[in-house]
Amino acid sequence: MKNTKLAGPGARPREGSFAAEPSLGRDIQSKIGQQLRAMYDEVVSQGVPSRFVDLLDRLEKRDDKGS
Repeated sequence: MKNTKLAGPGARPREGSFAAEPSLGRDIQSKIGQQLRAMYDEVVSQGVPSRFVDLLDRLEKRDDKGS
């Protein structure tokens, strides 16, 4: 019986074997790009929560004292 192992994400195909490269049509790529841009724009428009701004201010003050 043949010993087969599943390859991990960084594994290369063995010599003599080939794997078809996955590809998407331009229309699908375009649709994915539009959806990613819409999601990104939504996240950016939310801004930084005030608790993060406060935390960054405290860290910056602490760095100023240590320098």
